[in-house]
Amino acid sequence: MEMKNGSSDEGFIIMGLSDDPHLEAILFVLFLVLYILTVIGNMTLITVSVCEPRLHTPMYFFLGNLSTLDICFSSVTVPYMLAQLLARRSISFIGCAAQMYTSLLLGITECVLLAVMAYDRYVAIVFPLRYTVIMKMSVCITVVSCCFVSASVMAFVDTLFSVRLPVCGQRIINHFWCDPTVFLKMSCVDTFVTEMVIFSAGIFALLLPSLFTAISYICIISTVVRIHSTEAKFKAFSTCASHLIVVIIFYSTAISMYMKPGSKTFENRDKIVSVFYIVTPPFLNPIIYSLRNKDVKMALQKYIFQKMFSKHVMCSATFQKMSTVK
Repeated sequence: MEMKNGSSDEGFIIMGLSDDPHLEAILFVLFLVLYILTVIGNMTLITVSVCEPRLHTPMYFFLGNLSTLDICFSSVTVPYMLAQLLARRSISFIGCAAQMYTSLLLGITECVLLAVMAYDRYVAIVFPLRYTVIMKMSVCITVVSCCFVSASVMAFVDTLFSVRLPVCGQRIINHFWCDPTVFLKMSCVDTFVTEMVIFSAGIFALLLPSLFTAISYICIISTVVRIHSTEAKFKAFSTCASHLIVVIIFYSTAISMYMKPGSKTFENRDKIVSVFYIVTPPFLNPIIYSLRNKDVKMALQKYIFQKMFSKHVMCSATFQKMSTVK
């Protein structure tokens, strides 16, 4: 069997999600609609967070960054996946490495950011009087910057160890994007070191943030149950419910992808899990936060009303001007 270094200039053929033309057409329409709704939903959330003064708080600062990450993360993978559903596509080695690094960078940043958002909710509920002092905007900006820097280092290490593996035989990726696990499957040499690097990065990027999030919510629950007022309990839980739902969806799919032993089987299962990991959380995040957050709903209603009112005023002014001319 011919063995070629993974860093050669040759490209790869990406097989995509399916070989059935009819299924590919259905999937193309479905994922195109989901991608458009994902971008619109997250852009709306960002716009509302920026334009509404009442939402200029640490919680919505983190939420705006989360929506930005979701748009970028979806845009790195979904458009290329849509192109593959129309025709088999090749990708250069540089393009594959760039896609892998960028998607890992954004995904790991989101993992750590979700843990930071859990800490933000912990401070807001456990130390409400000191919240504005602890979660100052300068602190929030520094924390987000640290999330990005740490994620960039882990993404670089994962990408470097993945693409340096020698590829045996045909350079065919039985997937719809350049994920680190596909290089493990294409390589015919011992991949133990690379698997351990990916697994170790997963501990820092997934297990530790998820553990930190779990501890934060244990402290939150223990504080809330001691509150005597039922209304206050409900309000406290409602502020955390949206984030908790997002955390469960994102961490569960990410851990099922990267925190498992390396295997060259169950490739179709890996594709399905990857679809849920890439498509579902960015699409659901703005819906969950909008439907379960009264402040966001009020800001949206206010924003929509202002737009409709301004258009009505403009139309009235134009009509009056036309009547005067006549």
